[in-house]
Amino acid sequence: MRTVVLVEGRSDRIALEALARLLGRDLAAEGTRVLAMGGITNTRAFALRHGPLGEGARLAGLYDAPEERRVRGGLAQAGMPEARTAALEPLGFFRCTLDLEDELIRALGADRVQAVITAAGETASLERLAQMPAQRGWSREAVLRRFFGSRSGRKAIYARLLVEALDPVAAPRPLAALLAHLALVA
Repeated sequence: MRTVVLVEGRSDRIALEALARLLGRDLAAEGTRVLAMGGITNTRAFALRHGPLGEGARLAGLYDAPEERRVRGGLAQAGMPEARTAALEPLGFFRCTLDLEDELIRALGADRVQAVITAAGETASLERLAQMPAQRGWSREAVLRRFFGSRSGRKAIYARLLVEALDPVAAPRPLAALLAHLALVA
């Protein structure tokens, strides 16, 4: 049986696939397809199409903690009623505390994240953002998270760059746990 991994957006897909490559894994060869849903509100539609009531694929996923209610509801409506009340990790769904960028920033630390931004030639953009009145008083980590979302496509670019800067043994727990789960069900 093949597995379909549902992730909120393109940056999540890129990060998961980059970490798999870093660990020497080929998800496609393992029978796993990672799908960016274009937003968490699409969980039900994607789960219906690909899950038990649709193509019959085994489902797994990555989601942000603030969106857990939507994930549970979408999965339950798509033929996984246990998702309403059961723990989601045994079902293959792993939660980021805030979001993927937060997980990557914590795994690398602010200094290493800033080094990745510098290597990408965007230090001036980061500094301009940090000096804006709305960001004054924010933690460094909060400014970094805001930086990644401040321009279209930036999250996707940095998803790969930040994962490639990781020591694989220090990968964010939700990504590492999802990959471990996929290895068990492959």
